[in-house]
Amino acid sequence: VMRRNPFGMDICCRKGSRSPFQELYNPTQVSLSNTAILHQIRRDQVTDTCRANSVSSRKRRVLTPNDLKHLVVDEDHEMIYCYVPKVACTNWKRVMMVLTGRGKYSDPMEIPANEAHVSSNLKTLNQYSIPEINHRLKNYMKFLFVREPFERLVSAYRNKFTQKYNTSFHKRYGTKIVRRQRKNATQEALRKGDDVKFEEFVAYLIDPHTQREEPFNEHWQTVYSLCHPCHIHYDLIGKYETLEEDSNYVLQLAGVGNYLKFPTYAKSTRTTDEMTTEFFQNISSLHQTQLYEVYKLDFLMFNYSVPSYLKLE
Repeated sequence: VMRRNPFGMDICCRKGSRSPFQELYNPTQVSLSNTAILHQIRRDQVTDTCRANSVSSRKRRVLTPNDLKHLVVDEDHEMIYCYVPKVACTNWKRVMMVLTGRGKYSDPMEIPANEAHVSSNLKTLNQYSIPEINHRLKNYMKFLFVREPFERLVSAYRNKFTQKYNTSFHKRYGTKIVRRQRKNATQEALRKGDDVKFEEFVAYLIDPHTQREEPFNEHWQTVYSLCHPCHIHYDLIGKYETLEEDSNYVLQLAGVGNYLKFPTYAKSTRTTDEMTTEFFQNISSLHQTQLYEVYKLDFLMFNYSVPSYLKLE
């Protein structure tokens, strides 16, 4: 079966030409049906949270193309992936480059990390016309990956503020955070912004001034604001905690599971629950409460319980 693709070239359909969509909602393999049920539960959780909080999210706003720049489109397999920084997004971008590369890449791990983040290497939904956007949102399988919100936040802090090589973050955000949150900051700290403490970072995030000034950087922006799960119906919600199984399930649905596996990596530097607990030790209960409010929808929507280390007011 040949089908036209919008870029004017013919590509042959996947084996059996069942879309990932069909395979998800009417699994032909018994082994996949239990997983399908799990994802139904996750979808319901999102729907219920959106419904319960529709008052707080005010009236349903219309999405603009700018809201869609995190949605990566794979025409060949009819899939859309919303990437969330600090949730294995580098590896997922690599995989998407393999899927959309028409044979240009075969091993995701051979793609350098910095190349995976070059925006021109992947096509995002905001690059299409409105009718094309609507068609894809309606007919393609949409998925995203989430992570325990505070673990993701600590991971972002460690990566962006404690690594010496991240000078662009130190200049752009570090200097601002030091200027605003540190009394008697030295001239060097104000100039470099490379020694931001986690407590200062938290104070910056909950400061109303920050929220009014500009949207959060994508590395600490909520999943709710990056992927708009109350406006876009995601068919699959993968979790960082079950990254491998969930990722390989997506690849199975796409019909490529037999030759493409999600890259596994055992990183000793990974941010863990214990580490996150430690970072929160010095955060006052007032600040913990305010920070939880910022990320509350992500906790509720993706079924993460309130961390036991939190002392909420």
